[in-house]
Amino acid sequence: MQGKTEVVTPRLRDVVVALGSNQGDRQGHLEYAVSALEEHLAGMRVSPLSETVAEAVGQQPDFLNGVVVGLTELSPENVMNILLGIERERGRIRPYAGAPRTLDLDLILMGACVCENASVQLPHPRFRQRRFVLEPLVAIAPTLVDPITGLTMAELLSALTSEAR
Repeated sequence: MQGKTEVVTPRLRDVVVALGSNQGDRQGHLEYAVSALEEHLAGMRVSPLSETVAEAVGQQPDFLNGVVVGLTELSPENVMNILLGIERERGRIRPYAGAPRTLDLDLILMGACVCENASVQLPHPRFRQRRFVLEPLVAIAPTLVDPITGLTMAELLSALTSEAR
């Protein structure tokens, strides 16, 4: 009798990446990032971009921000390495925390993945307080669920808006 061979199919997960730039050709940096991410994320959706004031980082130029949502079979660590590589390609340097940046790519969510290790923390620890992440995310994926709170992105934005009042 022959043994059964189990075929393990990698599972696709939603991936949310926040995009930001406040140095140089901001629009060009974000367009580059979107193009590079298309090579790694299937069915990618891109939010509208918006200009936002740099928060809690001293006097800096305004940011251009947006988000992308796509699908991947990659691990969180692999996605993070891809994001860091794209940032380096656009001249990102990190002289100090909160420094101005040509390109900032933050891994926000990967499906229901909850993890914290030396290279990745998912979900991103501060995304629930960031209107510049939640507003564009709600524009393209309002029903995505935060695996920690169980709330949709639309509900998180509504809660943040209520807090601001």
